[in-house]
Amino acid sequence: MDVMQKLAPYGSWKSPITSDMIASETIGLEEVAYDGQDIYWIESRPTEGGRYVIVRKSPGKEVEDITPAPLNARTRVHEYGGGAYTVFARTLIFSNFADQRLYRLDQGSAPCPITPAGGRRYADGVIDARCSRIICVCEDHRLPGREALNTIVAIDLDGEVEMQVLAKGYDFYSSPRISPDGRRLAWLAWNHPQMPWDGTELWTGELEKDGSLGAVERVAGGSEESIFQPQWSPDGVLHFVSDRTGWSNLYCWQDGHALALTDIQAELSRPQWRFGFSTYAFLTPDRIICTYAQDGIWKLARLDASCLKIDPIKTPFTEISYLEACRDHALFIAGSPDLATSVVKLDLSSGEIEVLRRSGRVDVDRGYISRPEAIDYPTGGGLLAHAFFYRPKNADFQAPPGERPPLLVISHGGPTGAASSALNLMIQHWTSRGIAVLDVNYGGSTGYGRAYRERLKGKWGIVDVDDCANGAAFLAERGDVDSERLIIRGGSAGGYTTLAALAFRRTFQAGASYYGVSDLEVLARETHKFESRYLDGLVGPYPERRDIYRDRSPIHFPEKLSCPVIFFQGTEDRIVPPNQARMMFDALRARGLPTALVEFEGEQHGFRRAENIKRALDAELYFYSRVFRFQTADSIEPVPIENY
Repeated sequence: MDVMQKLAPYGSWKSPITSDMIASETIGLEEVAYDGQDIYWIESRPTEGGRYVIVRKSPGKEVEDITPAPLNARTRVHEYGGGAYTVFARTLIFSNFADQRLYRLDQGSAPCPITPAGGRRYADGVIDARCSRIICVCEDHRLPGREALNTIVAIDLDGEVEMQVLAKGYDFYSSPRISPDGRRLAWLAWNHPQMPWDGTELWTGELEKDGSLGAVERVAGGSEESIFQPQWSPDGVLHFVSDRTGWSNLYCWQDGHALALTDIQAELSRPQWRFGFSTYAFLTPDRIICTYAQDGIWKLARLDASCLKIDPIKTPFTEISYLEACRDHALFIAGSPDLATSVVKLDLSSGEIEVLRRSGRVDVDRGYISRPEAIDYPTGGGLLAHAFFYRPKNADFQAPPGERPPLLVISHGGPTGAASSALNLMIQHWTSRGIAVLDVNYGGSTGYGRAYRERLKGKWGIVDVDDCANGAAFLAERGDVDSERLIIRGGSAGGYTTLAALAFRRTFQAGASYYGVSDLEVLARETHKFESRYLDGLVGPYPERRDIYRDRSPIHFPEKLSCPVIFFQGTEDRIVPPNQARMMFDALRARGLPTALVEFEGEQHGFRRAENIKRALDAELYFYSRVFRFQTADSIEPVPIENY
């Protein structure tokens, strides 16, 4: 032991990574864009009630806010949003969260709405300069008692011409993109019960002189092929990402055929929960910059389409998203085990990296940062599962000899999603206090190919649960963690995996559910349109297989829950109704198990307000300290725990 280190039990270490720091000094970053030499992105700010702010970085100037308070640049299309703005010649078109109208903001002017009030939402827009309009996805909620209607529409930039519907008839649309000459439109469409990572169709059509859509053609895709990011090259060739081989690679459409530009066992796509993702961008018609995931790690590369040569670009980053390019520069959101998620500008000629904004506004000494270890371990069916393992680390503390740390297993949301290897202060909040973390990429996660993602088909609540439980058991058997202090936590779909693991396995001794699903039937009946048939693929068709839904719903098996659980829930959650958390809490309370419910008024699916983020982190730590009887280093406001 370092002579300067203090001896203290795991969980009791004092850490500089506080809940205040995470809540007040951390912002979200997404959706970068070039407009000439100006660079734009969105910041989500917990200290402003979770407001989404569009900012601009101009050459030689400081970063400045473009959208004034109280405007909130966030759309609710598909509920998860994304694609909230587009910019051209310093004119900004964006969605405002409060009324879901599109606003136009010209330099030196006040924002003004260009769409009418009431019932419609907009996302993923692109400017049609030839007709002075924006083409975007529209989601119409004006018909009570009926499913929202999704279309692709054209909206006059002055708001003076009635909205024109360009494409309709499918349940969902995304990614309308205009060719450089303004004469062709490409877009994605899909129907229930497909999710966009299951199967989508790529369409193109001619834009007539009057702005209407003429002859259309389906280019690629179907029920067993997912298409991602259609984009036109500078010389008007349509490109797209397809997973037709089992891995998502880049293609172009030429002479009526799809030509593969890459052939690698990697993922060039991201799950389209949100609009606006980008994994490749054009420097010239043949020179492309792209990012892809291999074994859960994102990499950057140059692609010469003329000779199909791909050259990796060495960077310190392991997580890269929202890739754009201009001249010889790449722009993206990136992070690494040592660097918080940041807006990054990369000079492709010199290799110089410029960080324009960091998500964390304070630097943390590396003596308190635990680096992830990528591990593979055996799981059900003789297969391997993947995860990132974080050991406890604190420059000031050491545990007593012979003590092994508690383990916190994280089940990510989605479940079609992935754990990231980028620096996450919430994870470091635990490891710097002496609690190990296993961030699991269970079967069903993205980044490992279509076959790995489809392990979850019909088996949600089985494969994910097995992979989380087997990961904890693997580390316990290896001697890395305490087998009597195994915890599982997760949010949304990860909350379901958490509750299912606690109900149907005997691996864990405590858990935390953040807006988690406890009743699959309720989710199938009451959730929003985008996810209303998601469970068809994950569980089975409903109500035909109602038996499976009931058998895998923890709410029906309170007698199988045998350990303490804490629940966190927003009262305005439209994705997972608040009654699910309340029902589980009541069931555990009736069983006599230690349990707590923390509700946040006005919060939705995921907490955005600084005070609520702080309270949730503190309450979770307090709960574990009581369950496992260790003393926290900091004074924490107690949480009422039933049956304790």
